[in-house]
Amino acid sequence: MQLNASRIKVLQAQDDVVNEMKESASKELLNVSNDHHVYKNLLKDVIVQYVRVGMSSSSILESNDRYNSRVHLRFGRHVCSVALVKLKEPAVLLRCLKDDVHLVVSVLDSAKEEYASKVNVDPPEIFIDDVHLPPAPSHHNAHGPFCSGGVVLASRDGKIVYENTLDARLDVAFNKKLPEIRKWLFDQVAA
Repeated sequence: MQLNASRIKVLQAQDDVVNEMKESASKELLNVSNDHHVYKNLLKDVIVQYVRVGMSSSSILESNDRYNSRVHLRFGRHVCSVALVKLKEPAVLLRCLKDDVHLVVSVLDSAKEEYASKVNVDPPEIFIDDVHLPPAPSHHNAHGPFCSGGVVLASRDGKIVYENTLDARLDVAFNKKLPEIRKWLFDQVAA
């Protein structure tokens, strides 16, 4: 009985460490928008999402120990349009943070052209929604809905939604890499 209780405590402690890592990575996302030039390019790339051959869309955000286990963003110049392709719509509704509207507007034409040239179609119509994503977490809004940046794309009727926010990308990458993270953190303890 004591052995089971001890094992449960160890598992709970391990779970706490993993959750702290994810929370730390989530806090790092809040700093992404500080460099407007970098963030502007990031917004374009989440509209026209970066995916190389053999790289899944969930690897856009990854944790890497070379960077002190901080979240880093892997984007490049040669992008394949996945966010818009997944919707396969000639007209798309885009939702972003209220503070990001001017940045989104500044990259929208180039994002549409890049998508059209990669997929060999006419550029889609992209309408910026009047409803904005909830702001980043703050001291006043620590437990409510929040968004650290990025965009949500939807078909005009709202039936198809593609969430490409930084928080959603972190969740996907974290869940995909969770077994590797646990192995990296805790296999050494068991040895």
